[in-house]
Formats: sequence, C-alpha cells, structure tokens
Amino acid sequence: MTLRPRGGAPALEAELYDGTDVIDLVWLGRRRIAGIEPGRMIRAEGLISVQDGRKVMFNPRYELRGVKGE
Repeated sequence: MTLRPRGGAPALEAELYDGTDVIDLVWLGRRRIAGIEPGRMIRAEGLISVQDGRKVMFNPRYELRGVKGE
C-alpha cells in the first residue's frame, strides 16, 4: 500500500493479487481507508484500465474479507 499524490491530490494505492495476476487499486482523494491494510483480503469491482503497462482500477467498490491465513 502506498500514499501517493496524483495531480496534487492524495491517492491511496494498493496492489491486489488474486493468484494469477496483479492489479493496482487506486482511491483518489483518500489518505486511508479503515480496514484496508497489507495482508487484508478484499473483493474489488470496477472498470479496469491500463497505465504504463499495468492494470489499474480507480475508486473501486470493495468488500473487506478475512485476513490472509485465517
């Protein structure tokens, strides 16, 4: 997880791996989201785009799941 400004506004970025591929999740205008932390399992839904050769989903809808290993 990374806090990285985009266009002068804060953006929270998380890398999601589903066992087959990686996608970057980006929440614009957010510095933190309660429950989203390294190792947390989530389900994300939204429009996928490609930036600099990486899959990216901006402001995805999400559902918090259990912690990895539980």
